[in-house]
Amino acid sequence: MLRKLFFVFMRTITLEIALLFASQFFLSQFGVAQFVPATPPIANPADKRFDGVKEDWTSPALTNSGLTPVQPLVGYNNDYPGYTVELLRMQWRFGDPIDLYVMKPKGISKPPVILYLYGYPATTDRFKNETFQQAVTKDGFAAVGFVSALTGHRYHDRPMKEWFISELQECLATSAHDVQMVLDYLATRDDLDMSRVGMFAQGSGASIAILTSAVDPRIKVLDALDPWGDWPTWMATSPFVPEEERAQYVKPEFLKKVAALEPIDWLSKVQAKKFRLRDALFEPNTPRIAQDKLRAAVPAGTTVVIYKTPEDFNAVVRDKKELEWIERELQSLRDTRADSRPPM
Repeated sequence: MLRKLFFVFMRTITLEIALLFASQFFLSQFGVAQFVPATPPIANPADKRFDGVKEDWTSPALTNSGLTPVQPLVGYNNDYPGYTVELLRMQWRFGDPIDLYVMKPKGISKPPVILYLYGYPATTDRFKNETFQQAVTKDGFAAVGFVSALTGHRYHDRPMKEWFISELQECLATSAHDVQMVLDYLATRDDLDMSRVGMFAQGSGASIAILTSAVDPRIKVLDALDPWGDWPTWMATSPFVPEEERAQYVKPEFLKKVAALEPIDWLSKVQAKKFRLRDALFEPNTPRIAQDKLRAAVPAGTTVVIYKTPEDFNAVVRDKKELEWIERELQSLRDTRADSRPPM
C-alpha cells in the first residue's frame, strides 16, 4: 500500500508543487501521513475541557455540533520586511489542536483575507516559507493557512490503518467545521476586513471549501482547484486509492456515510458571490468522468477554467497570475458588509 501511494504521489507532485509560483522549493513542503508512523500521542486523557462536545459528521454545517473554542495559544508573532506572521494553536475538540498561520501585510489597517486550504497530504510547511509568505501578502491581502483533519501535524493518536481516505466522512465534515470555526475566530479580531473573505483551495481542500461555502456565506470569493468528488467513481477508479484497500471503500456502507458530503450535491448551494472552478485534466487523482460531473454541477455564473496540459497550468504559475482572479474579485467587494453566521 505504501509503495503504491508513493508512486501515485510522485506522479502528481509536478502539479502540486507548482502551486503558488514557488515550485523550486515546494517539493519539501509535502508529507504523507501514512508513509510514516503517526506522531507520539498528544491527546491527554486528563484534558476535560471538551467533555460532552458532540459533532455531527453528516453535515458540513455546524447546526447540530457544539464546538466551543478555548483561548488560542500564541506560538510566535514574527516581523518581516513588509509583513508579519503569527502562529496560533487553536482547539475546539479533544485531542485535535490546529496550527493556524496568520500572515498580514504591513501598512494596511484591515486587509481583506484569503484562507488557504491545500489538499491531503500537504502540510503546514509552505506557510513557514518566506517566499510563500511574501507572495500571498505582497498585494495587500492577509493570508490564513491551516491543514485539514488527519493531515500533517493533525495525524496522531491513530492506528496506521486509519488515514484521510479511510476516515473520509470524518475528515470532510470536521474540516468544514474547522473552516467556520476559524472564521469565527478571525471575526473576533479587529485587524482584518471580514466583509472581504476569500478562500483558495486545492484537491481535497477544494472539496471541503465547496461544502463550507454551501453553508456559510462569509466566504465571498471561492477559488477551487481540482476538487475531489463523485465518491462512487472516485473510490472505484482513482489511482490515489491503494488497490489493496479499494474494496472496502466501494462497499455500500462506506459510500452511504460519505454520500451526505458529496461535493456534486453541494455545488449548486455554494453561496460565494464569485466562484471559480478549475480543473487540470492531466491531474490523475480525480477521474475524468468525476471532473466532468463536478463541472456540470456548478451554479450559474461560475467561472470554469480547464488546463489541458501541464504547460497550460505552468504558464499561469510562471507568470505569477495564480492569485490575480481571487484578489481582483475581493477588491471589487470593497463596499460590501460582512454577513453574519447562518442561523443556528
